[in-house]
Amino acid sequence: MNNWPIRWKITLLAFGIVLFSLLMAATILLGKISSMKVEEVGQRSLLIAKVTAQMPEVKRAVGLLNGELRVQPLIEQVRAIYGADYIVVVDMNGKRFSHPIESRVGTHFNVNEAKPAFAEHIYVERVEGRLGEGVRAYAPVMNEEHQQIGVVMVGNTVPHILTILEDMSKEIVLILSLTLCFGIWGSYLLASHIKKQTFQLEPQELARILDERTSAFHAIHEGIIAIDDKERITVINDAARRMLKVKGKAIGENIRDVIPDTRLPEILELGRPIYNQQFYVGDTLILSNRIPIRVKEKIAGAIAIFQDKTEVTRLAEELTGVKAFVDALRAKNHEHSNKLHTIAGLIQLGKEQEALRYIFQLDEEQENVAHYISGRIQDINLTGLLIGKISRAKELDIALCIDPYSEFRMFPEGVTYHDLVIIIGNLIENAFDGLSEMNDRERRVDVSIVQDESYLTIEVEDNGIGIPEEIRHQIFAKGFSTKQKDERGIGLYLVSSIVERSGGEIEVDSMVGYGTWVRVKLPMERKEETT
Repeated sequence: MNNWPIRWKITLLAFGIVLFSLLMAATILLGKISSMKVEEVGQRSLLIAKVTAQMPEVKRAVGLLNGELRVQPLIEQVRAIYGADYIVVVDMNGKRFSHPIESRVGTHFNVNEAKPAFAEHIYVERVEGRLGEGVRAYAPVMNEEHQQIGVVMVGNTVPHILTILEDMSKEIVLILSLTLCFGIWGSYLLASHIKKQTFQLEPQELARILDERTSAFHAIHEGIIAIDDKERITVINDAARRMLKVKGKAIGENIRDVIPDTRLPEILELGRPIYNQQFYVGDTLILSNRIPIRVKEKIAGAIAIFQDKTEVTRLAEELTGVKAFVDALRAKNHEHSNKLHTIAGLIQLGKEQEALRYIFQLDEEQENVAHYISGRIQDINLTGLLIGKISRAKELDIALCIDPYSEFRMFPEGVTYHDLVIIIGNLIENAFDGLSEMNDRERRVDVSIVQDESYLTIEVEDNGIGIPEEIRHQIFAKGFSTKQKDERGIGLYLVSSIVERSGGEIEVDSMVGYGTWVRVKLPMERKEETT
């Protein structure tokens, strides 16, 4: 039966429920009819007993000698008229003056079986006889002086339940047929409707699809959270729980109680999506896309798809950081090749001592630069970046000077080495670009990295061509570049995004023909964010 189509399962289930309900209703109804029949027979028997007890002939004959000869024929006529099973008249001594079995007329009745009747009580009782279950009614016979002289007993059998069913057989068959037909038809329509609503899929198919979708949903690397229009969580996957450190059930709870600093409910108010926004949830920096859920043009909820920013920085690293290291290695390789050529030339000229001094001088210079930078900058990634940029500057015939008072000890809150590589690398590369067309004077770039308890300040200054004032406000826009080349216009946009997300600020001062100065200030402690 487990493999039966859902249409037949629902039809049979509904049919069974209708049939069971019908049988229960019939049982209750028959019980009620049976009780009514008992009541009806009892009232009829009592009426006959009262009428008989009031008959003048009965009053005059009861108690007389041979009075039964006058009472018996009369009572039998009454019994025939009213259709009673039996009518028995007895005097106060229990002598029977009438009985349906004529041989019992004149015999005595046990008065102890009906003591209340011999004390002027009128009542009905249920009895079991040879004919089955029945009722017996008692009425006292009173003389003209209002003295009780006897009792009238009227008995009738109660119709058996089978007799009642037989009498109502046509009605029962009609009702049962109509009920079952409409029940089966309605069940089939309901089953067909449900089948249509479930895209003609069987329950086992739906269960399999649900299991597959649920497994796939929780296997997604991005975090996913959805809420309804009451801000209650309807969906949350394992990645979201892991990233945001959500414990417990969560489903059905208000998202503000589970994730206090969430920004998903604001989408219900805005009614529009927000893409690629970075913000903190707790101590986790995420990159989020938040979209309203619409049902028939009404906002029924909102969904957020987000990633941990540490994962997203891989892309930024490919765009800027890794590219910068690759360029630095290429410049170093080129510089190293030139130095080897110089050394080879000196050896060929027989200047072995000069070649040896040149090698020692180069080694000392590089060691001094590396030792100086690593002593002031307490991060190997930034140290490697600056040394690479110095080599790159030499290749371009640019003097890259590191401020001797520069110092870096720790990262600001919410800022990683990827972020600083992006900021410093892009600012220096833009300074190099600004010097690429300057040949009339010494080309120079000055870099300063200063840190105190409140801010990390990064300054990059060049004496290049400068930035025209009319485009200065556009330089941090995504895709904007003064160089008509592919893959431009992303570097300063990334710098601006990191500074904005960290609660920092950027200052730019430039004069055409004289150079550009850029300062980035990042707070050591992240400020409270507002929507």
